[in-house]
Amino acid sequence: MTISRRTVLSAAAGATAAATASPAQAASTTDDRAPAFAVHDLRTAADYAVTKLRAVAPGVSAFPVGTRFEKWVYSQNGDWVGGFWPGTLWMAYLHSRDDMFRTLALDSARKLAPRQDDTTTHDLGFLFYPSWVTAWRLTGDDSWRAGALRAADTLIRRYNPRGRFIRAWGGLSDPNNAGRVIIDTMMNLDLLAFASQQTGDGKYLDIAVEHARTTQRVFPRQDGSTPHVYDFNPDTGAPIGPNTVQGYSPTSCWSRGQSWGLYGFTTIYRRTGDEQFLATARRLADYAIGALGADHVPVWDYRAPQQPHDIKDASAGAIMACGLLDLSEATGRAEYRQVAVRILTALAQTCLTRKSARAEASVARCTRNRPAEDGVEISLPYADYYLLEGILRVLRPDDIDRAIDLSRV
Repeated sequence: MTISRRTVLSAAAGATAAATASPAQAASTTDDRAPAFAVHDLRTAADYAVTKLRAVAPGVSAFPVGTRFEKWVYSQNGDWVGGFWPGTLWMAYLHSRDDMFRTLALDSARKLAPRQDDTTTHDLGFLFYPSWVTAWRLTGDDSWRAGALRAADTLIRRYNPRGRFIRAWGGLSDPNNAGRVIIDTMMNLDLLAFASQQTGDGKYLDIAVEHARTTQRVFPRQDGSTPHVYDFNPDTGAPIGPNTVQGYSPTSCWSRGQSWGLYGFTTIYRRTGDEQFLATARRLADYAIGALGADHVPVWDYRAPQQPHDIKDASAGAIMACGLLDLSEATGRAEYRQVAVRILTALAQTCLTRKSARAEASVARCTRNRPAEDGVEISLPYADYYLLEGILRVLRPDDIDRAIDLSRV
């Protein structure tokens, strides 16, 4: 795949202009496509989240990974979720224009610098896009761009050319999990698209596209549902079959994974213009919408035996809403937007931590890993992040575009 000099230069010029725009110049108007009651609920939820962050964030010196007894538990290096804390602070800054959040976002993101060279994880997109890429786009400081590009160089080392996939877990020389692919990786591909856009070198996007095509080929079932995991022979690249770690079974549909998939396929469509990726995003979205209950908060697995009365995962709903808003813009179909707004409104009405004075997070009713009984009905940092991203997509779409780049080729 080649990227024209004109495309690269025009994209870079647009990003630089966005990065240097003042808050007053970039002020957005509320999206009038959302019902008035929903706008009120979403604005109130965003205000609540920002107020919570204003109280909690100054005392945070590491990276929240989840809650225990409603208090954040931390990782010093960020684990796989480290990018979401500075990302959430950026969302709070966009909503409030409070420079405290800008300062804290930059301070937090700097702590991720050693992870640029981390060859043990596929999650460098999660780590560096909402933190370093957003920092560059909102400040214009080129050191953030350089760090994100270095992380992209590290990520492509995980590519297996025989199977045409990016390995999910384990060190490069570790034989364990060497052929394991997970649906989550679709959300890490945008770091590679960013790298090609910024450098003019198509190798990053080529790898992202090949991984997406492999995922597209083996993950979606006929009804549009997906497993969490698909295994390959790492030496030959031959497919072995579906599996799971965080879902109920290899034949079930872990709701957060389904959300990662629909959002990730929509994003790779925006970066490539490949209509097949858009069609796959729609298949995944249509299944997830059909699997939602009347309360519009996803259960942790759409095919677990106790659904639709099983425990919830509000984080799956927040991610799904962001993906559906993106998909609505890509397809022009209002129904995707309508469902997204209903999900965000449901989260705002039923999943915030308003009833607890001790809670440090904004979103409750999340589930991290149900099969391992790890983090059931807790708060998770990516739920807080995607809730604010989704709300700001409705209330301040121009600001979100400045922060994460919603453009299409």
